[in-house]
Amino acid sequence: MPEYTAIATQTVAANQNVLFTEAPIPCTKGLVTHRAGSGLFNLRGNCSQCRVRYKVDFIGNIAVSTGGTPGLISVAIAVDGEPLPSSVATVTPTAAGAFFNVAASEYVDVTKGCCASLSIRNVSGEAIDVSNANLIITRVC
Repeated sequence: MPEYTAIATQTVAANQNVLFTEAPIPCTKGLVTHRAGSGLFNLRGNCSQCRVRYKVDFIGNIAVSTGGTPGLISVAIAVDGEPLPSSVATVTPTAAGAFFNVAASEYVDVTKGCCASLSIRNVSGEAIDVSNANLIITRVC
């Protein structure tokens, strides 16, 4: 059950990924790979069954960036570059710099012998600030 974090506030452009800089609990079995400072994770389908199922949990704080237009902003869990509609976490700040806590959770299946790319994406139409990002990936079966 690896955990990845990005404590410092970062500005994430529209349709870009949140970058994770720390791995307080890294994956030591090679099932989840990540390069520090990257926004992409690789989930591997190493198993004796037909697939591996991971539970992906994201929690973080988001705000409209300074100079941005207050309004609806969102992040989502993306698999192989596609944001999952059921994972979209949305808030509506009334001022730039006003942080709100968001959370998203999804199950991701990876076929035996294959890999899946995972990220947390800004699906807003403008840049947002993200702080205290926390991603936990748990292999459940």
